[in-house]
Amino acid sequence: MDNFLYERPASIADALALMAQPGVTPIAGGSNLLDLMKGGIARPCKLIDVSRLPWDAIEPLPDGGLRIGAGVRNTEAADHPLVRKRYPLLSRALLAGATQQLRNMATVGGNLLQRTRCPYFYDDGFRRCNKREPGSGCDALGGFNRGHAILGASEHCIATHPSDMAVAMAALQARVLLQSARGERVMPLSDFHRLPGDTPQQDTEIAPDELITAVELPPSQAAGHSQYLKIRDRASYAFALVSVAVALELDGAGRVTRAGLALGGVAHKPWRVEAAEAALAGRMPDEAAANDAADALLAGARGYGDNDFKIELARRAVRRAIARAACGSTL
Repeated sequence: MDNFLYERPASIADALALMAQPGVTPIAGGSNLLDLMKGGIARPCKLIDVSRLPWDAIEPLPDGGLRIGAGVRNTEAADHPLVRKRYPLLSRALLAGATQQLRNMATVGGNLLQRTRCPYFYDDGFRRCNKREPGSGCDALGGFNRGHAILGASEHCIATHPSDMAVAMAALQARVLLQSARGERVMPLSDFHRLPGDTPQQDTEIAPDELITAVELPPSQAAGHSQYLKIRDRASYAFALVSVAVALELDGAGRVTRAGLALGGVAHKPWRVEAAEAALAGRMPDEAAANDAADALLAGARGYGDNDFKIELARRAVRRAIARAACGSTL
C-alpha cells in the first residue's frame, strides 16, 4: 500500500474545506476503498475520515418520505423500524448484500460510491482496463465476461455496478443529497450513476469536492407489494448475476397505480426505464403486463458471449419478481 495522509475533520465545514483541496478522498467504513488501496488500484494522496460527521440519522420527512443519512451503516438501515415498515424492499436488498460484518461497517453513502467488482479492473495483471487506465482498452470484451453488462455498455467498458441497495433505491425513485463548499444540490438517484460511454473511469456525477450527505426516499404505498429478487451463483456473499427490484402500488381492484422497477447486475448503473414502469400502470400485474414491462426494460440488451444467458435470465427474473410483488409474497 502506498503512503498517504489521513485527517479526521471535526465539523462539516472543516470536511468541506478539506474536500476542496486536490488529491483528497473521503472514507467512512472503507469496505471497498481499502480493498482497492491494498490492491494498488486506488492511490489516494490524502484520506478524509467522514465517519464521525453528523450524517448518521434516519428521519421521517413531513411528506411521509424518509431521509437516510450518508453515514448510516447498512445494518442499521436494514433493521430500522421505519425502513422495515415503509420500505421493506430496501431492507431486503441491504440484507442480500455482503456479510453481516461488512454491513456493520459499510455506509449508505459509501455503498452508492462503491466501484465495480469486474476482475479485469481489480487485477492489474490484466493490462487493458479503461476504468483503471483510461485509453488502455477493455480485456473483458474478448475475455471471460459471464458476469458483465448486457445493457448500457460501450466498446470502452462492459463492467457492472455491484450494489444491491442502489437497485432498490432506484426502484423507489430516491434522491441523493450532495454538499460542497460551493453549496448543496439534489439529484435523482437514477441520474447519479453514469453509463461508461467513452469515460468509464467516471462512475458517478459527484464532483471531486462534493460529499453525499443523505438519501431521501419519497412517500410510497408499495410496502405490501414489493420484491427484491437476487440471482447469484451461491446463496451468500456473492454479487448478483441479475437482480430485480419491484415496488407496486395497487388500487382496490388490484390494478397498478404506480410502479417502480429496476435491474441490477446488468449495467454500469442500476437500470431503470420509465417505459417499463409505464407498461404496468393502469393494468392488472398479470403475465401479459409483466412481459411488456420486461420487454421495455430489456430493450436493446446485448450479450458478449459468455453472458448471453443473462438476457433471458433477466427477462424471467422480472416476470417472477412482478408476480411475487403482486401477490404480496416476501419470499
